[in-house]
Amino acid sequence: MESAELERTTVDILASVGARRLDLRATGQVVRFDGFLALYTEDKDDEDDEDGKRLPAMKSGDPLKKKSIAATQHFTEPPPRYTEASLVKRMEELGIGRPSTYASTLAVLREREYVRIEKKRLVPEDKGRIVTAFLESFFSRYVEYDFTAGLEEKLDRISNSEIDWKQVLRDFWAEFSAAIGGTRELRTTEVLNALDELLGPHFFADKGDGKDARACPRCGTGRLSLKLSRTGPFIGCGNYPECRYTRALTVQGEGSEGEAGTDADGVRRLGTDPASGLEVTARDGRFGPYAQLGEGEKPKRSSLPKGLSLAAVTLEQALQLLALPREVGRHPETGEPILANIGRFGPYVQHGKTFANLSGGDDVLTVGLNRAVDLIATKESRGPGRARTGVPEGRALGDHPDGGALTVRAGRYGPYVNWGKVNATLPKAMNPDAITFEQALDLVRAKQASGGETASKGRKKPARKS
Repeated sequence: MESAELERTTVDILASVGARRLDLRATGQVVRFDGFLALYTEDKDDEDDEDGKRLPAMKSGDPLKKKSIAATQHFTEPPPRYTEASLVKRMEELGIGRPSTYASTLAVLREREYVRIEKKRLVPEDKGRIVTAFLESFFSRYVEYDFTAGLEEKLDRISNSEIDWKQVLRDFWAEFSAAIGGTRELRTTEVLNALDELLGPHFFADKGDGKDARACPRCGTGRLSLKLSRTGPFIGCGNYPECRYTRALTVQGEGSEGEAGTDADGVRRLGTDPASGLEVTARDGRFGPYAQLGEGEKPKRSSLPKGLSLAAVTLEQALQLLALPREVGRHPETGEPILANIGRFGPYVQHGKTFANLSGGDDVLTVGLNRAVDLIATKESRGPGRARTGVPEGRALGDHPDGGALTVRAGRYGPYVNWGKVNATLPKAMNPDAITFEQALDLVRAKQASGGETASKGRKKPARKS
Protein backbone atom coordinates (compact mmCIF):
# COMPACT_ATOMS: atom_id res chain seq x y z
CA MET A 1 0.00 0.00 0.00
CA GLU A 2 1.04 3.61 -0.46
CA SER A 3 2.88 5.34 2.35
CA ALA A 4 0.96 7.84 4.42
CA GLU A 5 1.86 11.51 4.27
CA LEU A 6 1.94 13.26 7.64
CA GLU A 7 2.70 16.93 8.21
CA ARG A 8 4.19 17.91 11.55
CA THR A 9 2.24 20.95 12.71
CA THR A 10 2.35 23.43 15.60
CA VAL A 11 -0.82 25.43 16.18
CA ASP A 12 -0.95 28.62 18.26
CA ILE A 13 -4.42 29.28 19.63
CA LEU A 14 -5.64 32.62 20.97
CA ALA A 15 -8.51 32.47 23.45
CA SER A 16 -10.20 35.32 25.31
CA VAL A 17 -12.16 34.92 28.56
CA GLY A 18 -13.61 38.34 29.27
CA ALA A 19 -10.68 40.71 29.54
CA ARG A 20 -8.24 37.84 30.00
CA ARG A 21 -6.25 36.53 27.05
CA LEU A 22 -4.87 32.99 26.93
CA ASP A 23 -2.18 31.71 24.61
CA LEU A 24 -2.43 27.98 23.95
CA ARG A 25 -0.33 25.71 21.79
CA ALA A 26 -0.96 22.29 20.25
CA THR A 27 1.69 20.14 18.61
CA GLY A 28 0.98 17.09 16.50
CA GLN A 29 0.65 15.70 12.98
CA VAL A 30 -1.90 16.46 10.26
CA VAL A 31 -2.70 13.59 7.85
CA ARG A 32 -2.26 14.86 4.30
CA PHE A 33 -2.79 11.46 2.68
CA ASP A 34 -4.12 8.33 4.45
CA GLY A 35 -2.28 5.69 2.46
CA PHE A 36 -2.04 2.49 4.50
CA LEU A 37 -3.56 4.28 7.53
CA ALA A 38 -6.97 3.90 5.86
CA LEU A 39 -6.87 0.24 6.98
CA TYR A 40 -4.28 0.27 9.74
CA THR A 41 -4.73 2.06 13.07
CA GLU A 42 -1.75 2.52 15.37
CA ASP A 43 -1.96 1.45 18.99
CA LYS A 44 -2.96 4.02 21.55
CA ASP A 45 0.49 3.73 23.14
CA ASP A 46 2.03 5.07 19.94
CA GLU A 47 -0.15 8.18 20.13
CA ASP A 48 0.68 9.06 23.73
CA ASP A 49 3.66 11.09 22.61
CA GLU A 50 2.62 14.73 22.36
CA ASP A 51 4.36 15.17 19.01
CA GLY A 52 2.61 12.08 17.62
CA LYS A 53 -0.97 13.20 18.27
CA ARG A 54 -3.29 13.62 15.29
CA LEU A 55 -4.51 17.10 14.50
CA PRO A 56 -7.27 18.01 12.03
CA ALA A 57 -6.45 19.99 8.90
CA MET A 58 -6.42 23.68 9.80
CA LYS A 59 -5.44 26.99 8.32
CA SER A 60 -4.63 30.32 9.88
CA GLY A 61 -7.67 32.25 11.11
CA ASP A 62 -10.01 29.22 11.45
CA PRO A 63 -12.48 29.59 14.34
CA LEU A 64 -12.42 26.85 17.00
CA LYS A 65 -15.35 25.54 19.03
CA LYS A 66 -14.85 24.39 22.59
CA LYS A 67 -15.95 20.76 23.04
CA SER A 68 -14.38 19.91 26.40
CA ILE A 69 -11.61 20.95 28.77
CA ALA A 70 -9.18 18.38 30.23
CA ALA A 71 -6.55 19.52 32.74
CA THR A 72 -3.42 17.36 32.93
CA GLN A 73 -0.18 17.84 34.83
CA HIS A 74 3.31 16.71 33.88
CA PHE A 75 6.44 16.64 36.01
CA THR A 76 9.93 16.65 34.62
CA GLU A 77 12.18 13.94 36.04
CA PRO A 78 15.60 14.87 37.46
CA PRO A 79 18.57 13.30 35.71
CA PRO A 80 19.24 9.80 37.07
CA ARG A 81 22.00 9.33 39.62
CA TYR A 82 25.20 7.69 38.55
CA THR A 83 25.70 3.97 38.83
CA GLU A 84 29.22 2.60 39.02
CA ALA A 85 29.03 1.70 35.33
CA SER A 86 27.69 5.09 34.20
CA LEU A 87 30.25 6.91 36.38
CA VAL A 88 33.10 5.00 34.73
CA LYS A 89 31.62 5.82 31.32
CA ARG A 90 31.47 9.50 32.25
CA MET A 91 35.09 9.50 33.44
CA GLU A 92 36.10 7.91 30.15
CA GLU A 93 34.33 10.71 28.27
CA LEU A 94 36.14 13.35 30.36
CA GLY A 95 39.49 11.63 30.00
CA ILE A 96 39.80 11.07 33.75
CA GLY A 97 41.54 7.95 35.02
CA ARG A 98 42.43 4.76 33.21
CA PRO A 99 40.91 1.24 33.22
CA SER A 100 43.45 0.21 35.86
CA THR A 101 42.36 3.02 38.23
CA TYR A 102 38.57 2.93 37.90
CA ALA A 103 38.09 0.11 40.43
CA SER A 104 40.27 1.78 43.07
CA THR A 105 38.49 5.13 42.54
CA LEU A 106 35.09 3.55 43.16
CA ALA A 107 36.47 1.64 46.16
CA VAL A 108 37.68 4.88 47.80
CA LEU A 109 34.23 6.45 47.40
CA ARG A 110 32.65 3.51 49.21
CA GLU A 111 35.29 2.85 51.87
CA ARG A 112 35.50 6.49 52.98
CA GLU A 113 31.69 6.68 53.01
CA TYR A 114 31.56 9.55 50.54
CA VAL A 115 28.63 7.76 48.86
CA ARG A 116 26.21 4.98 49.65
CA ILE A 117 24.70 2.55 47.18
CA GLU A 118 20.91 2.38 46.93
CA LYS A 119 19.39 0.21 44.21
CA LYS A 120 22.77 0.13 42.43
CA ARG A 121 22.90 3.94 42.33
CA LEU A 122 25.50 6.14 44.01
CA VAL A 123 23.89 8.54 46.49
CA PRO A 124 26.24 11.20 47.95
CA GLU A 125 26.65 11.27 51.72
CA ASP A 126 27.03 14.48 53.73
CA LYS A 127 30.69 13.63 54.35
CA GLY A 128 31.29 13.51 50.61
CA ARG A 129 29.47 16.80 50.10
CA ILE A 130 31.60 18.53 52.75
CA VAL A 131 34.87 17.23 51.29
CA THR A 132 33.79 18.29 47.80
CA ALA A 133 32.76 21.75 49.00
CA PHE A 134 36.10 22.20 50.79
CA LEU A 135 38.10 21.21 47.71
CA GLU A 136 36.01 23.42 45.41
CA SER A 137 36.49 26.37 47.79
CA PHE A 138 40.24 26.13 48.41
CA PHE A 139 41.66 23.72 45.80
CA SER A 140 39.39 24.41 42.86
CA ARG A 141 42.15 24.00 40.28
CA TYR A 142 42.91 20.45 41.37
CA VAL A 143 39.34 19.18 41.14
CA GLU A 144 38.65 20.57 37.68
CA TYR A 145 38.05 18.03 34.94
CA ASP A 146 40.59 19.66 32.61
CA PHE A 147 43.36 19.54 35.21
CA THR A 148 42.89 15.83 35.91
CA ALA A 149 42.61 14.97 32.23
CA GLY A 150 45.71 17.05 31.46
CA LEU A 151 47.71 15.32 34.18
CA GLU A 152 46.63 11.93 32.83
CA GLU A 153 47.91 12.98 29.40
CA LYS A 154 51.27 13.99 30.89
CA LEU A 155 51.54 10.61 32.61
CA ASP A 156 50.95 8.91 29.28
CA ARG A 157 53.69 11.00 27.71
CA ILE A 158 56.03 10.08 30.55
CA SER A 159 55.37 6.38 29.96
CA ASN A 160 56.25 6.96 26.28
CA SER A 161 59.50 8.74 27.28
CA GLU A 162 58.37 11.96 25.63
CA ILE A 163 58.82 14.24 28.67
CA ASP A 164 60.88 14.16 31.87
CA TRP A 165 58.92 12.87 34.87
CA LYS A 166 61.04 14.87 37.31
CA GLN A 167 60.13 18.12 35.60
CA VAL A 168 56.42 17.20 35.73
CA LEU A 169 56.72 16.61 39.47
CA ARG A 170 58.57 19.90 39.99
CA ASP A 171 55.93 21.87 38.08
CA PHE A 172 53.11 20.18 39.98
CA TRP A 173 54.65 20.56 43.41
CA ALA A 174 55.55 24.22 42.96
CA GLU A 175 51.89 25.16 42.44
CA PHE A 176 50.45 22.61 44.86
CA SER A 177 52.67 23.60 47.77
CA ALA A 178 51.69 27.23 47.19
CA ALA A 179 48.01 26.25 47.37
CA ILE A 180 48.61 24.38 50.63
CA GLY A 181 50.45 27.37 52.06
CA GLY A 182 47.50 29.57 51.21
CA THR A 183 45.10 27.41 53.22
CA ARG A 184 47.42 26.88 56.17
CA GLU A 185 46.69 30.33 57.57
CA LEU A 186 42.91 29.99 57.20
CA ARG A 187 40.84 30.23 60.34
CA THR A 188 38.20 27.65 61.16
CA THR A 189 35.46 30.25 60.81
CA GLU A 190 36.61 31.07 57.27
CA VAL A 191 36.42 27.43 56.27
CA LEU A 192 33.00 27.00 57.91
CA ASN A 193 31.65 30.13 56.23
CA ALA A 194 32.79 28.89 52.82
CA LEU A 195 31.26 25.44 53.37
CA ASP A 196 28.09 26.97 54.78
CA GLU A 197 27.64 29.09 51.68
CA LEU A 198 28.19 26.22 49.25
CA LEU A 199 26.14 23.65 51.17
CA GLY A 200 23.35 26.03 52.18
CA PRO A 201 21.03 25.05 49.30
CA HIS A 202 21.45 21.40 50.32
CA PHE A 203 20.97 21.60 54.09
CA PHE A 204 18.52 24.53 54.01
CA ALA A 205 16.46 23.86 50.90
CA ASP A 206 13.64 26.31 50.16
CA LYS A 207 10.31 24.57 50.89
CA GLY A 208 8.31 27.03 48.82
CA ASP A 209 6.20 28.20 51.79
CA GLY A 210 7.75 31.66 51.93
CA LYS A 211 9.54 30.96 55.23
CA ASP A 212 13.26 31.36 55.76
CA ALA A 213 14.74 27.86 55.74
CA ARG A 214 17.59 29.05 57.98
CA ALA A 215 15.32 30.50 60.70
CA CYS A 216 15.80 28.79 64.07
CA PRO A 217 12.61 26.83 64.94
CA ARG A 218 13.21 27.34 68.67
CA CYS A 219 13.98 31.04 69.20
CA GLY A 220 12.68 32.32 65.85
CA THR A 221 15.31 35.07 65.61
CA GLY A 222 18.52 33.06 65.23
CA ARG A 223 19.99 31.90 61.94
CA LEU A 224 20.99 28.28 61.43
CA SER A 225 24.45 27.60 60.06
CA LEU A 226 27.14 24.95 59.93
CA LYS A 227 29.05 24.51 63.22
CA LEU A 228 31.96 22.36 64.37
CA SER A 229 32.56 20.56 67.67
CA ARG A 230 34.94 17.90 68.95
CA THR A 231 32.47 15.21 67.82
CA GLY A 232 32.15 16.57 64.29
CA PRO A 233 30.06 19.03 62.26
CA PHE A 234 26.46 19.87 63.11
CA ILE A 235 23.86 22.58 62.48
CA GLY A 236 23.22 25.09 65.25
CA CYS A 237 21.59 28.41 66.02
CA GLY A 238 23.57 31.64 65.69
CA ASN A 239 22.16 32.93 69.03
CA TYR A 240 24.24 30.45 71.06
CA PRO A 241 24.50 30.33 74.09
CA GLU A 242 21.12 32.03 74.60
CA CYS A 243 19.54 29.50 72.22
CA ARG A 244 20.98 25.99 72.31
CA TYR A 245 19.03 24.55 69.39
CA THR A 246 21.08 22.03 67.39
CA ARG A 247 20.36 19.21 64.99
CA ALA A 248 22.33 16.57 63.20
CA LEU A 249 24.01 17.32 59.91
CA THR A 250 21.07 16.18 57.80
CA VAL A 251 18.85 17.77 55.21
CA GLN A 252 16.09 19.74 56.93
CA GLY A 253 13.03 17.52 57.16
CA GLU A 254 14.95 14.24 56.98
CA GLY A 255 16.23 14.18 60.55
CA SER A 256 14.61 14.97 63.89
CA GLU A 257 14.29 18.56 64.97
CA GLY A 258 13.59 20.54 68.10
CA GLU A 259 13.74 18.40 71.22
CA ALA A 260 14.67 15.39 69.12
CA GLY A 261 17.71 17.09 67.58
CA THR A 262 21.30 16.01 68.14
CA ASP A 263 23.36 18.60 70.00
CA ALA A 264 27.07 19.33 69.79
CA ASP A 265 27.91 16.55 72.28
CA GLY A 266 26.19 13.89 70.20
CA VAL A 267 23.13 13.68 72.50
CA ARG A 268 19.80 13.22 70.74
CA ARG A 269 16.94 14.53 72.86
CA LEU A 270 13.83 12.42 72.32
CA GLY A 271 11.40 14.05 74.74
CA THR A 272 10.11 13.61 78.28
CA ASP A 273 8.97 10.49 80.15
CA PRO A 274 5.32 11.20 81.10
CA ALA A 275 5.57 9.01 84.21
CA SER A 276 8.67 10.52 85.83
CA GLY A 277 8.95 13.83 84.00
CA LEU A 278 12.62 13.12 83.27
CA GLU A 279 14.21 13.81 79.89
CA VAL A 280 14.83 10.82 77.59
CA THR A 281 17.95 10.97 75.42
CA ALA A 282 19.77 8.70 72.99
CA ARG A 283 23.56 8.68 73.04
CA ASP A 284 26.52 6.95 71.46
CA GLY A 285 28.69 5.35 74.12
CA ARG A 286 31.82 3.29 74.31
CA PHE A 287 29.91 0.04 73.77
CA GLY A 288 27.45 1.39 71.21
CA PRO A 289 24.28 3.52 71.19
CA TYR A 290 21.97 3.54 74.21
CA ALA A 291 18.93 5.28 75.67
CA GLN A 292 19.13 7.18 78.96
CA LEU A 293 16.52 8.46 81.40
CA GLY A 294 17.39 11.71 83.16
CA GLU A 295 20.84 12.82 84.30
CA GLY A 296 22.84 12.39 87.48
CA GLU A 297 25.50 10.03 88.80
CA LYS A 298 23.80 6.75 87.84
CA PRO A 299 20.90 7.39 85.43
CA LYS A 300 18.95 4.45 84.04
CA ARG A 301 20.27 3.25 80.69
CA SER A 302 19.48 0.61 78.12
CA SER A 303 21.48 -0.43 75.07
CA LEU A 304 19.84 -0.13 71.67
CA PRO A 305 19.39 -3.56 70.03
CA LYS A 306 21.20 -4.33 66.80
CA GLY A 307 19.37 -2.82 63.82
CA LEU A 308 18.04 0.19 65.75
CA SER A 309 20.26 3.20 65.09
CA LEU A 310 20.77 6.32 67.16
CA ALA A 311 19.10 8.44 64.48
CA ALA A 312 16.07 6.14 64.09
CA VAL A 313 15.07 5.41 67.71
CA THR A 314 11.83 7.07 68.82
CA LEU A 315 10.67 8.22 72.26
CA GLU A 316 8.24 5.30 72.49
CA GLN A 317 10.93 2.73 71.67
CA ALA A 318 13.36 4.32 74.13
CA LEU A 319 10.78 4.18 76.94
CA GLN A 320 10.10 0.50 76.18
CA LEU A 321 13.82 -0.26 76.29
CA LEU A 322 14.25 1.63 79.55
CA ALA A 323 11.37 -0.40 81.04
CA LEU A 324 13.25 -3.69 80.51
CA PRO A 325 13.30 -6.42 81.75
CA ARG A 326 9.90 -7.23 80.28
CA GLU A 327 7.80 -10.19 81.45
CA VAL A 328 6.95 -12.21 78.36
CA GLY A 329 4.66 -14.58 80.24
CA ARG A 330 4.63 -17.60 82.55
CA HIS A 331 6.35 -20.86 81.67
CA PRO A 332 3.63 -23.46 80.97
CA GLU A 333 5.39 -26.17 83.04
CA THR A 334 6.91 -24.34 86.00
CA GLY A 335 4.67 -21.29 86.16
CA GLU A 336 7.72 -19.09 86.68
CA PRO A 337 8.00 -15.83 84.70
CA ILE A 338 10.03 -15.61 81.49
CA LEU A 339 11.78 -12.27 81.15
CA ALA A 340 13.17 -10.50 78.05
CA ASN A 341 16.09 -8.15 78.46
CA ILE A 342 19.28 -6.81 76.86
CA GLY A 343 22.61 -7.81 78.36
CA ARG A 344 26.27 -7.56 77.61
CA PHE A 345 26.00 -10.18 74.86
CA GLY A 346 22.80 -8.77 73.34
CA PRO A 347 19.06 -9.43 73.83
CA TYR A 348 18.00 -12.62 75.61
CA VAL A 349 15.14 -14.37 77.40
CA GLN A 350 15.50 -15.73 80.93
CA HIS A 351 13.73 -18.52 82.78
CA GLY A 352 15.11 -19.05 86.27
CA LYS A 353 18.85 -19.56 85.80
CA THR A 354 18.56 -20.35 82.09
CA PHE A 355 19.50 -17.60 79.63
CA ALA A 356 18.84 -17.99 75.90
CA ASN A 357 20.07 -15.43 73.37
CA LEU A 358 17.60 -14.06 70.84
CA SER A 359 18.39 -14.64 67.17
CA GLY A 360 18.62 -11.92 64.53
CA GLY A 361 14.94 -12.16 63.62
CA ASP A 362 13.69 -11.75 67.22
CA ASP A 363 12.84 -8.39 68.79
CA VAL A 364 13.34 -8.06 72.54
CA LEU A 365 10.34 -5.70 72.69
CA THR A 366 7.89 -7.97 70.87
CA VAL A 367 9.10 -11.58 71.28
CA GLY A 368 6.15 -13.77 72.26
CA LEU A 369 5.69 -16.52 74.84
CA ASN A 370 5.75 -19.44 72.38
CA ARG A 371 9.04 -18.30 70.84
CA ALA A 372 10.55 -17.67 74.27
CA VAL A 373 9.55 -21.15 75.50
CA ASP A 374 11.14 -22.72 72.39
CA LEU A 375 14.41 -20.85 72.98
CA ILE A 376 14.45 -21.82 76.65
CA ALA A 377 13.72 -25.48 75.81
CA THR A 378 16.48 -25.56 73.20
CA LYS A 379 18.96 -24.07 75.65
CA GLU A 380 17.99 -26.45 78.47
CA SER A 381 18.27 -29.46 76.15
CA ARG A 382 21.96 -28.67 75.71
CA GLY A 383 22.47 -29.13 79.40
CA PRO A 384 24.62 -27.02 81.72
CA GLY A 385 27.94 -25.69 80.62
CA ARG A 386 29.15 -22.75 78.64
CA ALA A 387 26.91 -23.02 75.60
CA ARG A 388 26.10 -19.33 75.92
CA THR A 389 29.63 -18.40 75.02
CA GLY A 390 29.66 -20.75 72.07
CA VAL A 391 32.03 -23.38 73.60
CA PRO A 392 31.06 -26.85 72.29
CA GLU A 393 30.09 -29.55 74.80
CA GLY A 394 32.47 -32.05 73.22
CA ARG A 395 32.50 -35.88 73.16
CA ALA A 396 32.00 -37.58 76.52
CA LEU A 397 34.62 -40.22 77.40
CA GLY A 398 33.33 -41.19 80.83
CA ASP A 399 33.20 -40.02 84.45
CA HIS A 400 36.34 -39.02 86.34
CA PRO A 401 37.03 -41.10 89.46
CA ASP A 402 36.58 -37.94 91.56
CA GLY A 403 33.29 -37.12 89.82
CA GLY A 404 32.43 -35.05 86.79
CA ALA A 405 32.44 -35.79 83.07
CA LEU A 406 35.64 -36.23 81.12
CA THR A 407 35.25 -34.88 77.55
CA VAL A 408 37.37 -34.17 74.51
CA ARG A 409 36.69 -30.90 72.73
CA ALA A 410 37.80 -28.85 69.72
CA GLY A 411 39.34 -25.58 70.85
CA ARG A 412 40.69 -22.46 69.25
CA TYR A 413 44.28 -23.74 69.56
CA GLY A 414 43.54 -27.37 68.87
CA PRO A 415 41.75 -30.33 70.55
CA TYR A 416 41.92 -30.71 74.32
CA VAL A 417 40.56 -32.82 77.19
CA ASN A 418 38.30 -31.14 79.73
CA TRP A 419 37.40 -32.08 83.30
CA GLY A 420 35.71 -29.30 85.22
CA LYS A 421 38.19 -26.41 85.13
CA VAL A 422 41.11 -28.52 83.98
CA ASN A 423 41.95 -28.31 80.27
CA ALA A 424 44.74 -30.50 78.90
CA THR A 425 45.89 -29.97 75.32
CA LEU A 426 46.24 -33.11 73.20
CA PRO A 427 49.68 -33.83 71.72
CA LYS A 428 49.87 -33.35 67.96
CA ALA A 429 50.42 -37.08 67.42
CA MET A 430 47.21 -38.01 69.30
CA ASN A 431 43.96 -38.30 67.31
CA PRO A 432 41.03 -36.67 69.20
CA ASP A 433 38.59 -39.13 67.62
CA ALA A 434 40.59 -42.15 68.80
CA ILE A 435 41.61 -41.03 72.29
CA THR A 436 40.61 -43.44 75.09
CA PHE A 437 39.35 -42.70 78.57
CA GLU A 438 42.65 -43.84 80.13
CA GLN A 439 44.70 -41.57 77.85
CA ALA A 440 42.46 -38.60 78.64
CA LEU A 441 42.68 -39.33 82.39
CA ASP A 442 46.48 -39.41 82.20
CA LEU A 443 46.54 -36.05 80.41
CA VAL A 444 44.28 -34.48 83.06
CA ARG A 445 46.38 -35.83 85.92
CA ALA A 446 49.56 -34.62 84.25
CA LYS A 447 48.00 -31.18 83.88
CA GLN A 448 47.04 -31.15 87.58
CA ALA A 449 50.52 -32.19 88.59
CA SER A 450 51.97 -29.28 86.61
CA GLY A 451 49.80 -26.78 88.47
CA GLY A 452 46.50 -26.89 86.51
CA GLU A 453 43.20 -25.96 88.19
CA THR A 454 41.10 -28.52 90.05
CA ALA A 455 37.63 -29.55 89.03
CA SER A 456 35.56 -27.87 91.70
CA LYS A 457 35.75 -24.92 94.01
CA GLY A 458 35.37 -27.18 97.06
CA ARG A 459 38.45 -29.26 96.29
CA LYS A 460 41.67 -27.94 97.77
CA LYS A 461 45.23 -28.62 96.79
CA PRO A 462 47.19 -30.58 99.41
CA ALA A 463 49.40 -28.46 101.63
CA ARG A 464 53.07 -28.60 100.78
CA LYS A 465 55.43 -29.98 103.37
CA SER A 466 58.02 -27.54 104.57
